[in-house]
Amino acid sequence: MCRSIKTLRPPVLPGEATDEDIHAAALQYVRKVSGFRAPAAHNREAFDKAVRAVARATAELLGELEVRGQSVRRGG
Repeated sequence: MCRSIKTLRPPVLPGEATDEDIHAAALQYVRKVSGFRAPAAHNREAFDKAVRAVARATAELLGELEVRGQSVRRGG
């Protein structure tokens, strides 16, 4: 695997996590769990679906977290 998943919330990440940050973390998670850096064609749909689901769950989590009494809510 090419890199570790990084923390995406303040104060660890200065500012708000971008959609690109969230997608990269989701991709790393699915790669790690599946054991595939890039899936074969017959697994591509399942792989991509999992990345989207993990990205949605990550965005939802970040949108609901409160850190040190402050909301970390994402815009949009």
